[in-house]
Amino acid sequence: MTIRVAAFGLPTAAALVLGAIVCLQLPALPGGWILAMTLCVAAWIWARGVGGGRVVGAFVLGGALCGLHATYALSTQLPADMERGDFAVHGRVVGLPTREPQRTAFEFRVAEDDGVPAALRGRLLRLSWYDDRREGPDARRAAIEAGNEWRFTVRLRAPRGLRNPGWFDGERRAMAQRVTAVGYIRTAEPLERLEGGRGIDRWREQVATHIDAVVERGSARYVRALAIGDTRGLNDLDWEALRATGLTHLVAISGFHVGMVGGFFALVATAVWWCLPWLGRWLPRPQAAAIVALLTSTVYAAVAGWELPTVRTVLMIAVVVIARLSRRHLRIADALGYAAIAVVLVDPMSVLSAGFWLSFAGVAWLVWCLPDAREWSKLRGLLASQWVATIGLLPLTVILFGQASLAGPVANLVAIPWWSLVVVPLALVGTGLEAIHTGAGDWAWRSAAWAFDLSWLLFDRLAASPISLWWLPEPHWLALPMALLAAFWMLLPRGVPGKGLALLLWLPLLWPDRHLPRAGEAEVIVFDVGQGLSALVRTARHAVLYDAGPAVPDGYDAGERVVVPALQALGVRRLDAIVISHGDADHVGGFAAVQRRYRAPVVFAPQWDRVPGAAPCLQGSAWRMDGVTFRFLHPDVHFPAFRNPSSCVLRIETAHGAALLPGDIDAVVERLLVRRDATRLDADVVVAAHHGSRSSSDPAFVRATGAAVVMMSAGHGSRFGHPHDEVVERWMRSGTAVASTAGGGATRFRLQAGGLAVRQERTHRPRLWDAARRLETREAR
Repeated sequence: MTIRVAAFGLPTAAALVLGAIVCLQLPALPGGWILAMTLCVAAWIWARGVGGGRVVGAFVLGGALCGLHATYALSTQLPADMERGDFAVHGRVVGLPTREPQRTAFEFRVAEDDGVPAALRGRLLRLSWYDDRREGPDARRAAIEAGNEWRFTVRLRAPRGLRNPGWFDGERRAMAQRVTAVGYIRTAEPLERLEGGRGIDRWREQVATHIDAVVERGSARYVRALAIGDTRGLNDLDWEALRATGLTHLVAISGFHVGMVGGFFALVATAVWWCLPWLGRWLPRPQAAAIVALLTSTVYAAVAGWELPTVRTVLMIAVVVIARLSRRHLRIADALGYAAIAVVLVDPMSVLSAGFWLSFAGVAWLVWCLPDAREWSKLRGLLASQWVATIGLLPLTVILFGQASLAGPVANLVAIPWWSLVVVPLALVGTGLEAIHTGAGDWAWRSAAWAFDLSWLLFDRLAASPISLWWLPEPHWLALPMALLAAFWMLLPRGVPGKGLALLLWLPLLWPDRHLPRAGEAEVIVFDVGQGLSALVRTARHAVLYDAGPAVPDGYDAGERVVVPALQALGVRRLDAIVISHGDADHVGGFAAVQRRYRAPVVFAPQWDRVPGAAPCLQGSAWRMDGVTFRFLHPDVHFPAFRNPSSCVLRIETAHGAALLPGDIDAVVERLLVRRDATRLDADVVVAAHHGSRSSSDPAFVRATGAAVVMMSAGHGSRFGHPHDEVVERWMRSGTAVASTAGGGATRFRLQAGGLAVRQERTHRPRLWDAARRLETREAR
């Protein structure tokens, strides 16, 4: 007996999505012609097959289609021979520019004509315009507005992100968004503004500016987010508070907001048709309401910037409209499946985004668990939906973000009715009135801000609670299906036996193995922070951080963006000590961000550097944790304040080997250490002093260490030339293997009974979009 499977339904939608996922897990893709042939065969099987064959066809088609999209996206990225080159381009600013005190960041679509290099025509660039500090702040960069056309010279490189334990992957995002290159404007070259701003993005930017002007409250940035999907004003602390209270989905414009707009105008259309019954002769009232809902929701999705949750809602509304026009009954589950198929067919790489999973999974859980919710009371329905969303989406939020909001269910019980019925409608009314006449929506935006502030007092206190946000380590990949099975089991109807046993299936996700060293062993993890240094030393029950990475004022902060997320992903619950090698920004810059999240009981730094609350790291000082000795070799109490040369030199001694962290000392200090006691320098692992600078790694020091591996912590294509070729050659001649964060990402060194174990993120977890591997392949050819 053959099971009938519809060509477009939930089974084929799930197969299509799964095929795209499997494709993106491959370390490399087959040739384009193979993918194209596979796509044609799979499409025929999907269309003509029956039963399981149709599902298999959808699965293969999803993988082949995603492979073709990924192949094209990677082929459009900047060729290796154009890296760090300067190019004259002209085109249009797309999206909303982000303005910071020292730079303006924006996306730029290059024009398609003969005046620009062929590899850049029609491509999307992610650019920055920095202030020229020699001339003071450059006011011209303020003229970068959405929709502007410009001609200027840019210095470009291929999209390349940092690779660390954690959840953010910049290279993946660049591939998903089809970004060809990133770079900055060469302000020394001629610049010309060709045309003023126009289009929907220009209107959005004007509305955002107007909201800031008329809403004289700190919550104006939240009103902007709710009114037009502009989240540029929300900083890291704002997002942390929203994540802690589980309210992120309500601030960023979601499918709910789009559905609210569509539903409101559907009611308006129904009222108009009721007042003017002769319109029914031209178009029946149900079909008219459906068409109006689709048109208005599409317009609002454009105003919100076409974020994925809004696209999903528009597609679902479109499916319902088509069903209404064809007078066919359509279940919500079918509409969800059709929308998923449409999204994957249009852009299969959308499965890389968290929004895809949270939006579709959230609706799917509610549809499956609450089919008869219309018959319930409003309070019972709210409680039931909150329970379903909390349990059903918990596995995804942990896998995607490494966190769970313990305060989220409580906060949502208040926020969902108050924001959904008061704050959001007022913000949307303001946007609608502003579209009709400038200034007409001012009162609505002010009212939305007032209503938001009224509720935010509660949520701010919840976010500040130490138990509001639960950060979880990275689990094994099997933890996700086990947790999904547990959620399914717990959400089954009453009377299903064994629900208590389902709690055991949560353990691999909520209590994963952190792979800690054993007593007497140590692990040194050098994070990929770009041009700077940060390393974590773990023992069986303790953790010490050496340096906190770079940071610039009001800009990139490796402590916030890299170190803290990596510590959370590794399951570090506390830091027992922090060592700041010296006061340079590329070592101490992220210290404040780390201290905000992990307030260590003791901080060490050179006595001349003004690190808040720090004790001096003096030669001879030592302490012992879990059978591992931490010992400072430099500076002594009489060493002068020479900045780099006065760096704290830390040696980690275990029963199975040693590691040496010398900060930014120079060759003079290295020779001093050799003369003082060369035996103290013996180490299996050495982090090269001063990022592999030519002024460090003295030959006598290199010989004294006898290192098996030396680590170069430096940025890719460092403008300082780190690590220097001569230094790399010197270490290699001594028989030492050379590794770098620029090439391999974060690197783990385990000093253990079985010998030294080394693992780098880029080689341990290869990805299709790995820029380092792609550039090496191109250069080899």
